[in-house]
Amino acid sequence: MEKLGKVRKAVIPAAGLGTRFLPATKAMAKEMLPIVDKPTIQFIVEEALKSGIEDILIVTGKAKRPIEDHFDANIELEANLKEKGKTELLKLVEETTDVNLHFIRQSHPKGLGHAVLQAKAFIGDEPFVVMLGDDIMDSKIPLTKQLMNDYERTHAATLAVMEVPEEDTSKYGIINPGQEVSPGLFNVKNFVEKPKPQEAPSNLAIIGRYLLTPEIFGILENTQPGAGGEIQLTDAIDNLNKTQRVFARKYTGTRYDVGDKFGFMKTSIEYGLTHPEVKDQLKEYLIDLGKKLAEKK
Repeated sequence: MEKLGKVRKAVIPAAGLGTRFLPATKAMAKEMLPIVDKPTIQFIVEEALKSGIEDILIVTGKAKRPIEDHFDANIELEANLKEKGKTELLKLVEETTDVNLHFIRQSHPKGLGHAVLQAKAFIGDEPFVVMLGDDIMDSKIPLTKQLMNDYERTHAATLAVMEVPEEDTSKYGIINPGQEVSPGLFNVKNFVEKPKPQEAPSNLAIIGRYLLTPEIFGILENTQPGAGGEIQLTDAIDNLNKTQRVFARKYTGTRYDVGDKFGFMKTSIEYGLTHPEVKDQLKEYLIDLGKKLAEKK
């Protein structure tokens, strides 16, 4: 396969309706829900930047304008903080503005594959990364960077996968792994979207990071709606795998799933326990709460 050059661009789909978090997301983008004091989408953007991504396209939908505003400059707020000498807060605000971000609207939510297809003109003839906002990754080497490192060796599409309990395979795209070509990197025979546990070829689930080659766009344009009546990215990748190699990188770091209420709450607590402003108070509160709950038994 022809060498396409370095990975410079990332696509972050953020057009979902956020129905799991209603009523909070009735007029607010779910990607703006804060983990302590940071919107979830900012964690994703920070991972992209730490990985060396230069340009980011966020695919938005209705009620997503706050995402654009968050990463835009707020001259009045910055001037106020500067005037009052609140340098630490000013630094936090300015962190979100020095990013080369682009936005495009997905008018009709027809699935993840359709959202990625909106990036065709932005990506052009380059490899790129898709980063889903429901998955916050915590590892020494950012997961996106791990995929980029793999691409430098293979020049092929590579997906992040992680072991999940067998009973949860119906929630994910699952890979049928082939040979392990290097530690943690597998050839992929084929992909199955949300299989029943008894039909799953493995327990290695695709999690929210994909490094793809531009050939995926031509396939997406001809992909029929699949599971849930949506254009599934997994189906398109399975077809891509028939014409060029696709690999899977097994992720061993920590994954925080903020796509459902319980996962969001767990993430907020664990992140809070590392936050310099609240970690000590939160730890004391949880210890006291544990004692009170034990006394009630």
